[in-house]
Amino acid sequence: MNRFSELALAMDPALVIEQAGMMPDPWQRDVLRQRPKQLLLNCSRQSGKSTTVGAMALDEAVFAPDPGLVLILSPSLRQSREAFRVIMHMLRNLEMDIEPEAESSLSAEFASGSRIVALPGKEESIRGFSKVKLLIVDEAARVADDLYRSVRPMLAVSGGRIAVLSTPFGKRGFFFKEWTEGENWNRVRITAEQCPRIAPEFLAQERSSLPLSWYRQEYFCEFAEAEGSAFSYDDIMRALSDEVRPLFPAESDALSDDVAPIFGSVP
Repeated sequence: MNRFSELALAMDPALVIEQAGMMPDPWQRDVLRQRPKQLLLNCSRQSGKSTTVGAMALDEAVFAPDPGLVLILSPSLRQSREAFRVIMHMLRNLEMDIEPEAESSLSAEFASGSRIVALPGKEESIRGFSKVKLLIVDEAARVADDLYRSVRPMLAVSGGRIAVLSTPFGKRGFFFKEWTEGENWNRVRITAEQCPRIAPEFLAQERSSLPLSWYRQEYFCEFAEAEGSAFSYDDIMRALSDEVRPLFPAESDALSDDVAPIFGSVP
């Protein structure tokens, strides 16, 4: 007999992890039970972020009353397959009579009409999807900014949720910008020291083997400067000003939002 009923799993998605044979950490329980509209997970390697969004995917695709599309975007095909494999492994470990009607290495469709689709980070592969109930952006620090901007409109009609998860990768890209400046995000930062499955002895070995900036980034979720950078991010930001008049006002109108601040804004 199953320990939890489908109704219990629908009411508490944190039970999905437990029923799948794992013990969720307190932060995982909180995130899953809150069901935030916009979630940013800045987490150490091996901290459980993929398991967390896997439970979120099953919560929306299998246990939610209304069918919908769960879309997972990863930087590469290999990572997309791995993210999908984690979800389907959790589903099979639930030991319930819930099998997809159609399944491939990157997608599953259920009798309710819900689908889980994992895609690599290429704009041509994601065009055509709409009415997304849950959009998951995996390894977000390595996903291109333009791709992120192109997928956000998929939530416009559905009013769906978005979960962005990553370990930092320098002070650049949309993941860094959303973490430091974005609005209406539920931010969760989990370091290696907060994960009971990562031994202090392992961290000590990693500390002796990696450059300090890389170690702090991978295991303590810090946005480190790129190795060998001539100027720091803070130095560059201090050099920018909205009070400087543009040298060529006519051309400044054609500059992108990312480049225009370098020359100043037109009064």
